[in-house]
Amino acid sequence: MNSLAVVEPVDYLLIGHVTQDVTSSGFRLGGTASYGSLTAKAFGLRVGIVTSCRDDLALPELDGIKLIRKTSTVNSTFENIATPSGRVQYCRARAETLTYDDIPIAWRDTPIVHFGPIAGEIDPEMLERFPLSLRGVTPQGWLRQWDENGLVSFFDWKGIDRILKNANIAILSIEDILGDEDIIQEYAATVPVFVVTEGASGARIYWNNDVRYIRPPQENEIDSVGAGDIFAASFFIRYQQTRDPWEAARVATQLAARSVTRVTMDGIPTAVEVRQTLQEVLN
Repeated sequence: MNSLAVVEPVDYLLIGHVTQDVTSSGFRLGGTASYGSLTAKAFGLRVGIVTSCRDDLALPELDGIKLIRKTSTVNSTFENIATPSGRVQYCRARAETLTYDDIPIAWRDTPIVHFGPIAGEIDPEMLERFPLSLRGVTPQGWLRQWDENGLVSFFDWKGIDRILKNANIAILSIEDILGDEDIIQEYAATVPVFVVTEGASGARIYWNNDVRYIRPPQENEIDSVGAGDIFAASFFIRYQQTRDPWEAARVATQLAARSVTRVTMDGIPTAVEVRQTLQEVLN
């Protein structure tokens, strides 16, 4: 691993695996850590990632992001296969588990810490270790399991409430929980701000015993990969700036909707798009 002592502070820390996604044209960078960090960079923040992957994994897409990598013999690798009945996902490999000891000292009081597991790779106890930070969680990686062939399925982890109670905000897709409204109500009662994204239908936000639905602008969807991660990072950042979850949701919804009009990482917002969106929401 890189030295934990000789790093500069950051404004936004993302903890989670960068991934190699299997596609018809070869491997492609993926994972919440990738999409979320680049979104935060577009907001003008200093961004750091703590991840695990092979030392020889080239990451030119993450230029400008401070990166701490825990050495692994494999890269976390996913393959998504489209079928008439929906997406089938396989986990082909998983890199090392991330713990608090992997976090640089200078990053342990970062203003925003985004826990973005994609394969249960984050030690859940870490959420208790950032008392001065806004702790945002996208828990999809704790809600996945896979069989001996790598086939991914939903994992109803009964202990996840112990994680969520230490979060300030949690955001997940309705697909992550198979549309189970009982789970939504349980999580909403556990986290101060809880958000459920619903693709083209937008998002619903639970806060202060209220729930509101934020609808996105209608866009011509080309590729929705990464849209949820872009939404989450945008929401965490705007909430930290305003403490207004309704405004944070409007900004995040707009940026996520724009992202689906482009393919994969091309959907990450630019700094210009972030400024335009903030102006549109404020007006």
